[in-house]
Amino acid sequence: LYWLGLWFWWENIWMPVNVTWAHFVDRDGLVFPKPHQLYATIPYAFVLLIIRFFSERYVAIPLAKALGIKNVRRVKPQPNPVLESYFRECSKHPSQSEIQGLAKKCNCTAHLVEKWFRRRRNLEIPTVLRKFQETTYCCSADRSLNHLSSQKPWFYDIWQTWVGYPFQTLLPSQYWYYMAEISFYWSLLFTLGIDNKRKDFLAHVVHHLAAIGLMSGSWCGNYVRLGTLVMFVHDTADFWLEAAKMFNYAHWEKTCNTLFIIFSIAFFITRIILFPFWILRATLYQPTYYSTTPVIAYFLFNGQLLILQGLHLYWGYLIFKILRRFIFLKVSNFASAERFVLLKNGISFEDQDAKT
Repeated sequence: LYWLGLWFWWENIWMPVNVTWAHFVDRDGLVFPKPHQLYATIPYAFVLLIIRFFSERYVAIPLAKALGIKNVRRVKPQPNPVLESYFRECSKHPSQSEIQGLAKKCNCTAHLVEKWFRRRRNLEIPTVLRKFQETTYCCSADRSLNHLSSQKPWFYDIWQTWVGYPFQTLLPSQYWYYMAEISFYWSLLFTLGIDNKRKDFLAHVVHHLAAIGLMSGSWCGNYVRLGTLVMFVHDTADFWLEAAKMFNYAHWEKTCNTLFIIFSIAFFITRIILFPFWILRATLYQPTYYSTTPVIAYFLFNGQLLILQGLHLYWGYLIFKILRRFIFLKVSNFASAERFVLLKNGISFEDQDAKT
């Protein structure tokens, strides 16, 4: 661990030539990001969880009632250790021969076994109200974080992200934007086990850890200006998708369709146009004007950002097919078009909400 730590904090990985960690001591009004400050994101994440707890109960539930979303109570199956063990360890969808065998073992009819499994599977499906609560939290978080990143010179002039690098002072708004964003992903990671169960659970774990790793790495290397722009580009479209899902749960089709179209426009502008031609241009091309010897972090971060752009293109392809079917083929709403497109691309209906 000692040698691993020395290698990880080796200046040649993070810093330009002739720059060491000793240069990043606060001085002359300059304040620099420090790796140990990232420890604060853990307690901040628990603060967000407390906020989520109260918002889901005292904001989301009244809002859901106002939108006409009811809390449907599902019937629980009778306790049966044999069937419960089979459900957890073997299969949630037993075949007819397996149902017959379980019926003999439990000394009951095959119809009762089928009914038990159907009710047990229904308990695994989150209610509309539960999904609405989670969506409300994500929607409010995306919108609040978005307000922290604009009104800076580099927001309008991308060249400003490299002026004075690496000795760029850390602004209070940048500090809180990073702390809030990383804490938000920690809070999502902490609650994956108790949130609505998804088939792509592992994919969510990898995604959240990768996001935390990218943001933490840009913090340590003082790529904060670029980091805030990357986060802003991704947060802009997310709000509209979460809002569309909220009204989809409430069956407000016209509002939902309008919000989904806004989301699609925002997605294509920010992730298909701005991200590659604005952000990636600043990370791949502009550093060569300030240094002829790029550090190792240049290749690490740009490699991950290019992979991210590949995902943007794939998601954009799916969204375009949903929009095409919704607009040109006159499907009643975007949710129906979404199901059709995702099924044609080999994504099961149960996965469609998480995949989109």
